[in-house]
Amino acid sequence: MARDRGNGEDYTRPVRRILVGGLVALMIGLFLLWRIDSPRAERFRAMLVDRFVPSMDWALVPVTNALDMVEGFQSYSRIYEQNQELRRELQQMRAWREAALQLEQENAKLLDLNKVRLDPALTFVTGVVLADSGSPFRQSVLLNVGSRDGIRDGWATTDGLGLVGRISGVGQTTSRVILLTDPGSRIPVTIQPSGQRGILAGDNSALPPVDFIDDVEVVRPGDRVVSSGDGGVFPAGLLVGQLVAGPDQRLRVRLAADYERLEFLRVLRASPAEPILEPGGLVSPEPQKPSVIAADREAGDG
Repeated sequence: MARDRGNGEDYTRPVRRILVGGLVALMIGLFLLWRIDSPRAERFRAMLVDRFVPSMDWALVPVTNALDMVEGFQSYSRIYEQNQELRRELQQMRAWREAALQLEQENAKLLDLNKVRLDPALTFVTGVVLADSGSPFRQSVLLNVGSRDGIRDGWATTDGLGLVGRISGVGQTTSRVILLTDPGSRIPVTIQPSGQRGILAGDNSALPPVDFIDDVEVVRPGDRVVSSGDGGVFPAGLLVGQLVAGPDQRLRVRLAADYERLEFLRVLRASPAEPILEPGGLVSPEPQKPSVIAADREAGDG
């Protein structure tokens, strides 16, 4: 066994040397062939290229396809990165769009607070909404104005677009506003242009119903709803909203105030009405005394 192994090694060692020597000689010959600068060597090189290179196209196909795959993958990676960058920019643009819409609505509300023309006898105090204590059983918000600002219970509040509610609870620096959607809210309203009277009753929904309408046949969805001023609850003529037909076929009001974004509220100071003690004072001034009338005539003759 040892003899056979030794004979195998003695046989393969010369063969290995011959192959290595032949390969080295071939490489040296190819190097010299490509380095020799002579017309004959040039023709020989051209003959070798024409003979062997065209037949090697099949071997270059996998290499070409692999290169195309690498370039395609690199292109896909660049497109993916660009897509991710565009997605991030789109998210930023959406955030900026929401911020711009909020600022636009806030600006519109402030402009409306400055432009709305009410009864000259009404003055107002503008407060910031501090908190929303809305719940399934109570709809109210908290303002940063209170008794030190002269706020009193029962005064109406608007957001510059429409009536929001009334003051119900006043502290030193804060006050609470009961919204029109609160179940405890009941205000008299007038439906225009028919002039029908009714009661807007809160029911914890965005579309509170109108009850006790004198003649339902003369009102239509789309009619304007304003405060009537009956009972001295609210000043007359404050916009409440628009009449609509609810899912239950009841007449409801789409409120003009934006209840989703209550940020600033205007509290209307309602001055007490001048008391009328005598019926005649309502239609004519107090009659003048005869001596005053005679003095006026003498002044006119003079």
